[in-house]
Amino acid sequence: MTALIPMVTASGAGTARSAPADALAERLADLAVAALVDEALLTPKPGLVDLRGGGAHADMRWMLMCRSAWALRPAFLDMARAGAAVDDLPALRRRIGAIGRAAEGAMMAATGGVNTHRGAIWALGLLVTAAARYALHGAANGAGPARETTATKTAMHDTATGIARLAGRLARIDDPGAPAHTGNKGELACRVHGVGGARGQARAGFPAVTGHALPMLRSARARGDAEPQARVNALLAVMAGLDDTCLLARGGAAALHAAQTGARRVLARGGMAAPNGRRAFAALEARLRRLHVSPGGAADLLAAALLLDRLDTARIDAAGRRTYPGREREVDDDDWQARARREEAHGEPCNDEQRGTRLSGASATTGSLLG
Repeated sequence: MTALIPMVTASGAGTARSAPADALAERLADLAVAALVDEALLTPKPGLVDLRGGGAHADMRWMLMCRSAWALRPAFLDMARAGAAVDDLPALRRRIGAIGRAAEGAMMAATGGVNTHRGAIWALGLLVTAAARYALHGAANGAGPARETTATKTAMHDTATGIARLAGRLARIDDPGAPAHTGNKGELACRVHGVGGARGQARAGFPAVTGHALPMLRSARARGDAEPQARVNALLAVMAGLDDTCLLARGGAAALHAAQTGARRVLARGGMAAPNGRRAFAALEARLRRLHVSPGGAADLLAAALLLDRLDTARIDAAGRRTYPGREREVDDDDWQARARREEAHGEPCNDEQRGTRLSGASATTGSLLG
């Protein structure tokens, strides 16, 4: 079996809109949606929407997050197609910028005006675009994997590194169609507090994802943590160092300090698999609840990490099914996609996790983490 990205490169390099290229775009769009759904349903998360409620967000619930994720699939598909088809990087940047702005409208229409995924559109949109280009062009135009160092060997796979670096290159290209000022709270927080925000993370090649979330996710799995515990630990690893503009916008520097120090304390006490770590997590949750703040920027980057992780670890068997080595069971993605669309259309759960069963080897029940 071969990794997803190299598999497509081997069979589909060449024409921009070949059948393999279009199949790749469809798969990338599905994986982006799955990453957003997985992030939304991961439970517990401090201050964030999960299966228990809206966290610091009175206007959000997990079902709304799922609806928003599915509403973004056409945009992710168009971005992936553009990544495969548009050779000129400035032209590609303009194209995906226009798609992203239209995606914000689709999100607002699907959620009744609630900003559920603006930051995720930016992060995951860049990554699916870069992933399509990386798969079909390889090392061309500087898109190939970074030179291996000791750090990259131990912290991340070449595929994730190469995709994130290419996404950063795209993010550093100016988009003439973008408004000079958006007026959103994150932009204001960047100006007031002098931080880079989501734009800075992207332009740097997502260091919080490749340098913190992915290494923590993989090290937690390697030591035997359950998949939900490993994912919460990855979220905490991002929170520990990220200048999260969602926290800054809602609660200022004090809220950011509380989230960062609390996340570090959980990890220092063994993370979510350890009793002391879970007690520290409960204290972190209580603190963020009192402050009424939410680490939304970290949540977006966790979704980005889950997307890159799937691209790195997914394998395709002879029947065309994706499996996850080291996870608890095989998943037929196509069956899951069809079931999820049916259930979402009927207003029912859009994932097996909230039923207490397992999807991709992960259970989102609170008992699996806190019991």
